[in-house]
Amino acid sequence: MQERMPEWFKVKYNEEAVKEVSELMSKLKLNTVCKEANCPNLGECFQKHTATFMILGSQCTRNCRFCNVVHGTPEPVDENEPMHVAEAVRDLKLRHVVITQVTRDDLPDGGADQFAKVVSAIRSLCPEVTI
Repeated sequence: MQERMPEWFKVKYNEEAVKEVSELMSKLKLNTVCKEANCPNLGECFQKHTATFMILGSQCTRNCRFCNVVHGTPEPVDENEPMHVAEAVRDLKLRHVVITQVTRDDLPDGGADQFAKVVSAIRSLCPEVTI
């Protein structure tokens, strides 16, 4: 007979929390690696108002076999993205923020400038948040 998984090991999907965070991300035109990489813990993390922001779009210029992020031609850099990430951090009342990005081989700096702008925007709007 197969042993059952303990309760603490089971992933809980909270549809209401996923909807709330997804609507905010959609409104601000933001991406999360949680959603783009089809993370199975998305419901549990969104319930805790936790998300890993993925900047510079949802299309990666590489096609790694281990990754679920879509490969393709990326959209232009969104100049409003830094402030939108900061607004999401504020609205979700986050204390710590994780930021990642798709690979942008099309950009001379690989996206470093946008990354710096996102960090600066978060620090200006939510100075108590760690990144």
